[in-house]
Amino acid sequence: MKATPILVPLLLASAVQAADWPSWRGPDGNQVSPEASFPLRWSWSKEGSTNVSWRTPLPEPGNSSPIVHSKHVYLTQPLEDGRRRALVAFDAAGGRELWRQVVERDAADPRHETNPHCAASPAADADGVVAGFAAAGVIAVSHDGKLQWKADLGPQDHSWGSGPSPVILGDRVLVYHGPGSHSALHALDRKTGKVLWKTPIREVQPTERFDGFAGRNGGMMGSFSTPLPVRHEGRTEVVLAAANRLRAFAPDDGRELWSIDGMNPLVYTSASFGEDTIVAMGGFFGSTIIAKPGGSGDRTAERLSYERRAKKHRIGSPILHRGHAYLASTDGFAQCVDLKTGAMVWEERLPATGSNGETWASMTLAGDRLYVVNRSGDTLVVKAAPKFELLASNPVGELSNSTLAMSDGRIFLRTHSALYCIAEGTARSETR
Repeated sequence: MKATPILVPLLLASAVQAADWPSWRGPDGNQVSPEASFPLRWSWSKEGSTNVSWRTPLPEPGNSSPIVHSKHVYLTQPLEDGRRRALVAFDAAGGRELWRQVVERDAADPRHETNPHCAASPAADADGVVAGFAAAGVIAVSHDGKLQWKADLGPQDHSWGSGPSPVILGDRVLVYHGPGSHSALHALDRKTGKVLWKTPIREVQPTERFDGFAGRNGGMMGSFSTPLPVRHEGRTEVVLAAANRLRAFAPDDGRELWSIDGMNPLVYTSASFGEDTIVAMGGFFGSTIIAKPGGSGDRTAERLSYERRAKKHRIGSPILHRGHAYLASTDGFAQCVDLKTGAMVWEERLPATGSNGETWASMTLAGDRLYVVNRSGDTLVVKAAPKFELLASNPVGELSNSTLAMSDGRIFLRTHSALYCIAEGTARSETR
């Protein structure tokens, strides 16, 4: 049964120029919007709402993030606990479901109880949308809902499931098919889905661990990171925060260009690039590497900054802006890190209206405002500056682990219950 949107009359039209948000990290892969004007405050409850244009219920919980291309919002959606995995298209103006393309999966793939299937977010270009469903394959679909191709990349067997999202890079689709024993970085032909190259990514347990598994025998490992294309001095390299090493690969044939030792074996965040700098952060109190792109071979000695064990657990990926890295740690602290030294500039706890102030989402940046969602469904707005300033807290009262999509002055929020469109000057007094 298709979801029914709750429509809200638009009272004040946005004057900003429309911009797509074609992947969960935005148009430039850095979580930064080219637009600067978005709502600062909104709310939703059964009693009423402010600045919520529409709300469309979703059939099951999901952690993937919405994307926006042209007049459509896309997201991946588990059905029947992953036995059916869907790419769903919605009308951006009114929230109506337009179509869904479903992949059947008979096998009971493992996952963490907090990581529903279909955790990978889709990616879009002018030709359509690509979605990755781990062991259920990768699909490409036209913007009117027709299946273009399906690629089977084999098993994906991590006990916590999967999470890396596909990345469209020109005429190919980059997919990190992991974590687990079959982990590999793939390049697929954008038009046909044919595998152009495959580079295995070994996950090796180190002799000693310094992250949250320090002092234990073994411990969970694997990377949930999305590949990051970086353009530097005329060369494109695909950067991956892999287990144990930060690595870069050539997009034409998958050969390794360089690597840097020091990542911990368990990685949730994706590497970030900006201001000619790469920042990679491990998960579960893991390491932080700050380095320049380019070069070849083992570049461990070229690290600009290195922290072997973080004091906070991190899932969301950082934003690099005016000499600083901004992010939210999993336990609900906003952080500002100096890019040159790796030193903490400030660290402040973000408020929560509900009982869960944890943050799994990545921040997004619009103008000088940082937006991030916590697991109580509050979107916190913080000023992107060397001095901490909380600008707003916006509750909807529903659990969310997803990153916001920002397009044409509108913010799109995915919770475990619904998909929201937030726009200035809209209101609704009831829900259904």
